[in-house]
Amino acid sequence: MKQIFLIAILIGAGVGLSAQSIDKAKDLLKANKLADAKTEIDKVLAVDKNQKMQEAWYYKAKIYIAIAGNEQLKATVPDAYGQSFDALKKYLELDDKKIYLLLMQDQYKPINDIYQGYFQRGAANYNTGKYTEALSDFKGALNAIGYMGDKGWIKKMLDTTSILYAGISAEKANNRDEAAFYYKELVDSGVTKINGSEMTEIYKWLVDYYDKKGDKANESKYLAMGKAKYPKDLFWFETELDNARKSGNKDDLFAKYEEITTAMPDSSIYFFNYGLELYQYASDTSSGKRPANADDLIAKAQKKLSRSLELKPDYPNSALVLGQISYNAGVDLQQQAKAIKGPKPEDVKKRTDLRAAANKKFDEAIPYFEKVDQDLSAKGKLKMQDKQALKDAYDLLITIYETKGQKDKATAYTDKFNNVDKTH
Repeated sequence: MKQIFLIAILIGAGVGLSAQSIDKAKDLLKANKLADAKTEIDKVLAVDKNQKMQEAWYYKAKIYIAIAGNEQLKATVPDAYGQSFDALKKYLELDDKKIYLLLMQDQYKPINDIYQGYFQRGAANYNTGKYTEALSDFKGALNAIGYMGDKGWIKKMLDTTSILYAGISAEKANNRDEAAFYYKELVDSGVTKINGSEMTEIYKWLVDYYDKKGDKANESKYLAMGKAKYPKDLFWFETELDNARKSGNKDDLFAKYEEITTAMPDSSIYFFNYGLELYQYASDTSSGKRPANADDLIAKAQKKLSRSLELKPDYPNSALVLGQISYNAGVDLQQQAKAIKGPKPEDVKKRTDLRAAANKKFDEAIPYFEKVDQDLSAKGKLKMQDKQALKDAYDLLITIYETKGQKDKATAYTDKFNNVDKTH
């Protein structure tokens, strides 16, 4: 009996000592003696039999949270928020009745402090360019708020700010795959604004990401989503056009231009690009011959380019290309005339008619080239593209007037051509 009684007393004394140690750790925490509080609570939990003491784990969580937020001590325990979160989860795990009395008494402050601590540290690391560390912190914040949602302490929701900055931090840390994970979560949720800022670039980023991955299904998915959310942004049209060009299917390309010019009937640049690509395809002889419907395509190109010039009369490239189309048609007619040999009356007539038709085409081209001259010659310093357009217009005017035998006009435009670099 005496031996059994002695053992019982010793066990009771051990429990009492642990409780005293926890009380001491609590007092030290209250007195803001955090290093001593940490030593005391670590000592309690180093004893195997104390591993099931809920209160010990709870106060470990609180002490480590305090250390993580202390400027002087936080470097001594770099993973203090992580350890506090694990300790809090252990406390909850040991509460069989799911009452969480200590946490309720603190109005759930420890878990909120963990979330806020992770987030604020993430923001600080992000602002100082420590992107890998910032990513880890924002992930910690997301884990904490996700845990609160899973437990039913708060309404489940997306912490869009933490997700966004986790993604940006991952991107800046050159971890594109992880960035895509977070950006995808935002976009899939349908979010378009965070703290008043539009998320357009995130949608674009995903389109580019999946394009580089060669994942056409996801590229198309996020392009369609971005286009639906931000229909006025030209990025979607440009990407669709690029994809159509890469496919090599001209019917798809021109169908896409039809869609764009219908959606944007006042966009001179898309009418110009459409007309230019129509003409380039119609006049392409790399396969040994032009497309069978080349004439129809050229006529359509002229209509699109004319519309571009109507919308933006001072855009010299529209006038230049329209002039080049007529000029090239004239050159083709000249070559056809040269190909007809022989003195027969019918041959002579064909040559004469073709030369007349060529001259008519040259006459059609002249006003367009003169318009380029009018638009650009009066300006001072020109951009390289405009300077080249002006030179091209003068060069073709010189050729036309030399062909016509009008040397005075050819000489006048030769002088203008020679002075472009000096004047502009």
